[in-house]
Amino acid sequence: MSATNSINGYLIKNVSPNEWWISDSSEEKVAGPFESEQAAIEVASVLQDQPTPAARRRNSKS
Repeated sequence: MSATNSINGYLIKNVSPNEWWISDSSEEKVAGPFESEQAAIEVASVLQDQPTPAARRRNSKS
């Protein structure tokens, strides 16, 4: 098992033979399983965090 890699802010982890997962900094799984570390690295290199949606304005109906 190789060390955990960090790509684009995501962690690449080998959880068992031929099973690689991408997780975020809080250890939550984001994508996977992948058959190779290279496949997980390729996906992690293009992942982007989605910004939180803008707050909706509430119009008062008086």
